Amino acid sequence: MFKLILASKSKVRKEILDKHNIEAKVEPSTVDEEPIKQSLLKEKASPEIISKNLAEIKASRVSQKNFDTLVLGADSVINLNGELISKPDNREKALSILKKLNGKAHQLISSVCISKNGSMIWNYTDIAKLTMKNFSNKELEEYLNKISDETLYSYNVYQIEGLGRSLFSKIQGDENTIMGLPINKIKEYLKNYE
Repeated sequence: MFKLILASKSKVRKEILDKHNIEAKVEPSTVDEEPIKQSLLKEKASPEIISKNLAEIKASRVSQKNFDTLVLGADSVINLNGELISKPDNREKALSILKKLNGKAHQLISSVCISKNGSMIWNYTDIAKLTMKNFSNKELEEYLNKISDETLYSYNVYQIEGLGRSLFSKIQGDENTIMGLPINKIKEYLKNYE
């Protein structure tokens, strides 16, 4: 018997849940994120609000089809001085993102939401701050060449628990948040929920 449904196809999020003995069935949400992001950006929503809304929409959508079950939705975005940076969908975009972040500090925002019967019953947003070292364009290209497509599209442009750690001079915040799931708060909620 699983405890909850994970409304995400992220292998990392599933691995974090497994590692913390939280049984979860994976049922990715089919939400088209881009129009929602664009609409929220037009309304001048902050990156935190965008991340929270996307996590909630994903959880609630899957929750509507799974009566009486807890559904966990999650979303992570990068905030570079107010500019929202989303996951790349090709290597060119990935390189362009790395060039933007090069030598600068940015925030990685991870939001989680638990829904039941189509409605949000709990949510949490956590923020980590990362400072990237300075690299030449050639070094950034070499870094990208070492990364598989699956890794690149799953973990934004850096995999903090792997090669990506070498990109940063400073990492402030919870590593699980950076990987997309602030697990300690989720565990706390589930413990009180039972």
